[in-house]
Amino acid sequence: MGFDEFLGNQRVVSALRGMLRRERVPSALLFTGPRGIGKYTLARMFAQAANCERLKDDFCGECATCLRIARLADPAPLIDAGLAERGESADTAAVERTPLILETHPDVWLIVPDPVRLRNPVARPMIRVGQLRAVQRAAYFKPQGRRRLFILDGADTMRWNDADLFLKILEEPPESATLILLAITPDALLPTIRSRCLQFHFAPVPAEQVEVFLKDRSDAKPAERKLAAQLSAGSPGAALSLNLEESARLRKSVLSLLDRAVAGEKYGELFAATAQLSKQEHESFENILALFYSVFTDLLESSEGSKSSLLRNPDLRREVEALGKKINWEWVLRATRGLDTLEGRMRRNIGRQLGLDALVTSLGVR
Repeated sequence: MGFDEFLGNQRVVSALRGMLRRERVPSALLFTGPRGIGKYTLARMFAQAANCERLKDDFCGECATCLRIARLADPAPLIDAGLAERGESADTAAVERTPLILETHPDVWLIVPDPVRLRNPVARPMIRVGQLRAVQRAAYFKPQGRRRLFILDGADTMRWNDADLFLKILEEPPESATLILLAITPDALLPTIRSRCLQFHFAPVPAEQVEVFLKDRSDAKPAERKLAAQLSAGSPGAALSLNLEESARLRKSVLSLLDRAVAGEKYGELFAATAQLSKQEHESFENILALFYSVFTDLLESSEGSKSSLLRNPDLRREVEALGKKINWEWVLRATRGLDTLEGRMRRNIGRQLGLDALVTSLGVR
């Protein structure tokens, strides 16, 4: 038990342990990297190590404090309980008055994007003003143990005008508390917030290590583990939760939509496909956009005649190569720029299907 169980990014682990050992823990940390790379897991481990009753720069996993904080490893039941307690009919006022705070130990809080309701969650959960105000008040309380920790998962979902409130905490940081912000990219946060955090970017874990990780934690066959490791792009958490059959279906849907767009299919038929991807899938729209990026990466190599053995979608090589013969690198560049534009507009709450419609209608071969 301890940091030795963490997979990959050992330089980050070493830096965090050094902070604890020297008792010089900063007031704000920013962890960035892809989904499933381990940002949240390491933040939770750091919270345990910062308050462990037996160890100084690691955590035993056995003392009462470690066990209580370890309950945050699976936040889903805690989120469900918090939403149920607030009530299914929660309105804006109720959401701000009763912020969603996950707390299994008095010194460690987990803040997650608030979906508002359990049965009918909002389309895009986000960290809300009520949660930020609660953190602002509690950050200055004296800890019961060694240090107070506030983990903000999905810190990039804060509205920028709300983030100004959070900035006040960073401008006058408490001595005995640390805020850990988790985001996919640092650019999603205000520059004034980034500049006040010690930043760590999490690099992808080698596919071979991800395969070993899956062997110890799943019943998947060797070929399935290898494919899952390749599709995860170096994110152990993504590989562990990946449904290969569902993933193949979604990626084939993306490729089919692009193929039909290149062929100049009628708008009505294209829009029916975009409606399916943007509104009727269980997978989040952000993750579906990530599938588009992975397909574009493979198409870039295929359109130039490359026979790379490192395709992001190795199980769809035949489909990728077939579409790659119909396009060129200029098409991929135009498509990628269009996807970048759509992703940027998503932060301003543009309609998902409208944005995807605009993208695919621009992809006809010229």
